[in-house]
Amino acid sequence: MYFKASLTALSHAMEDQVLAGSEQPLVIASFQRERFYRQEAQRYRRIAQKSNQVYVLAAPETDFKHRSQDYETIAFDADDPLTKEWHLIVLGKSYASCLICQEKSPNRNQGMTTDMDNNRRFEGIWTFDRQVAQQAANILLKTIVDYRPELAEKAQQARDRYIPSDFLQDGDPQTQEVDNTTWDVTNNNPDPFVQRLVTYLQAGQYKLIKANRSLSAKEHKERLINSVTTAIRLSLDPDEILQVAVQKLGEGLGVCRCLVYRCKETDTTATIEHEFLNQGIPSIKGQTWPLQENPLFQEVVELRDALTIDNATNDPRLSNGKGNPSAQSLQTLVHSCSILSWMLVPIFYSGRLLGMLELHHCGPKPISWKEEDVALVNAIATQIGVALIQAEAYANLQDLNEQLEALDRTRSNLVAITGHELRTPLSTIQVCLESLATEPDMSPELRQVMLNTALQDAERMRKLVQDFLTLSQLESGRVEWNIEALDLHECVELSLSNVRARHKETPLPNIENLVMEELPLVKADGEWLVEVLAKLLDNACKFTSEEGKITIEVSCHSPHHLEVTVADTGRGIEPKRLETVFDRFYQEEGALRRSTGGTGLGLAICRQIVSGWGGHIWAESQGKDHGSQFHFTIPIYVDQMSSESAYPTITRSPQGRQRARGKRQK
Repeated sequence: MYFKASLTALSHAMEDQVLAGSEQPLVIASFQRERFYRQEAQRYRRIAQKSNQVYVLAAPETDFKHRSQDYETIAFDADDPLTKEWHLIVLGKSYASCLICQEKSPNRNQGMTTDMDNNRRFEGIWTFDRQVAQQAANILLKTIVDYRPELAEKAQQARDRYIPSDFLQDGDPQTQEVDNTTWDVTNNNPDPFVQRLVTYLQAGQYKLIKANRSLSAKEHKERLINSVTTAIRLSLDPDEILQVAVQKLGEGLGVCRCLVYRCKETDTTATIEHEFLNQGIPSIKGQTWPLQENPLFQEVVELRDALTIDNATNDPRLSNGKGNPSAQSLQTLVHSCSILSWMLVPIFYSGRLLGMLELHHCGPKPISWKEEDVALVNAIATQIGVALIQAEAYANLQDLNEQLEALDRTRSNLVAITGHELRTPLSTIQVCLESLATEPDMSPELRQVMLNTALQDAERMRKLVQDFLTLSQLESGRVEWNIEALDLHECVELSLSNVRARHKETPLPNIENLVMEELPLVKADGEWLVEVLAKLLDNACKFTSEEGKITIEVSCHSPHHLEVTVADTGRGIEPKRLETVFDRFYQEEGALRRSTGGTGLGLAICRQIVSGWGGHIWAESQGKDHGSQFHFTIPIYVDQMSSESAYPTITRSPQGRQRARGKRQK
């Protein structure tokens, strides 16, 4: 195996031997391309002065063609195999040398590139054996005559002079007699200086190749890290970051399967959601990956470093399966996923495990993971960890911005509602009191009207302030809950009385109480339960006309909870606003444009109360003018859960409603 620099040194040594001597040798040089010949053209003009048997072959590129000037030039075809070869034959009386090589295609896996001329490599021989040189000269002379038939006579003269017909079959093996001249064939040892020079050049070239290979590997590593880093920084979506990272890493390393999954040290399993697959490798996306029962995962977490397995078939952690359920399950996993060689690299950030990178080689033969491969995957895992933390920080920032926006809306609503709900009754009270103070001749009837109006608006202000204080108490957790066993039917009746008392001078829609008396006791604070029912009824009355209807009923879909429903046939709620109606200060028509009174705190208070006893509250509606239904759950008193008969399944069937109406009429 020779590098181009070595062949150049050898050919120059052979040519210098001709130039330094007085003989007239046969010289045949075959260059691959005209451009390579141009670099040596001057030397061959000098060689031609020593001998009339000089032949130069090359593939033409510009003006190289058949010529008979200082020496013979032969232009062979561009598809001739000689375009892949490099030959130089020198046959003299006292010496013979032969260089015959064929260029080897570059190996890209070894960092070789075609644009690096010094890295070109050739396979062939360099010898001082006369018979080998004669045989090579005879072959090339035939090629010369094929391209230039007019040189047949001159070529035959070269054979007669330099190449015997019997090739040492007769005569002394130490000498050859050609054209009545005895040629010495014992001087077959190459020039020691040339030999040392070529050895030095070969060693230097191998070092250069090794350095280029190392630089190429480092460049590949940096390019892969940069491509992964650039790709994952283009997104703040964790799923997109993981998919891009696993795709880039799998393509860069050329592994059979590459996967990444999110996990914590305490997780028992993980779901494979991101993977890269090479052609023909089965997918395991969506599968549940064992963690706590996986000794490899536990070892990685304990060592906090990468783990590699070159051959999974004989690894002791996987082969000791008898009596070890974890090893047996891992063996099953290896077999089902066709894993032959395995690499696990943790994704840490500030000591916290965020996920795991896994590389699988699926055969046909196991591979040995290199240190540089592990270092590369570790570097990429570090970049993924940073990107995931940045994505989490961005998500937290978005949540914080949403909270700030909600707080800003709350502040704006508070200002608007306070300005409207407080200023309006204050203005009315002020006008009434000024009238009473400045009009001593006011009639008793008008004076009473003024007093009643002032009292009503004062009550309105008191209710507003009370709602503020109630919500503040509930949200701050300063409420002392007095949990006890309650009769839900009595609580509903009490809330109805409360609502009717507050609206005794206002016509109300028809309210139907469909709650049966044979209900299990519930566990709650009686005062707050009545408050929830009253506020839901108030809300239903506010948005339902006098011709409408409001119903209260209870159902039991669970042995642990009752579900209370307050339904109306009023204005209804748009489906997209069913969640926001429970926000503080929510007003469907806006704080200053609404046609009904209220602070927008009632439903927020209800949610806080229901959450206080561990229940859930929600709203349902088909949209505008289709009415609405508000549901909340309340736990059943535990002591009554001794027999199934204590919890009758309550339905909303017409028969059940008819029985409830009959009991109320009695």
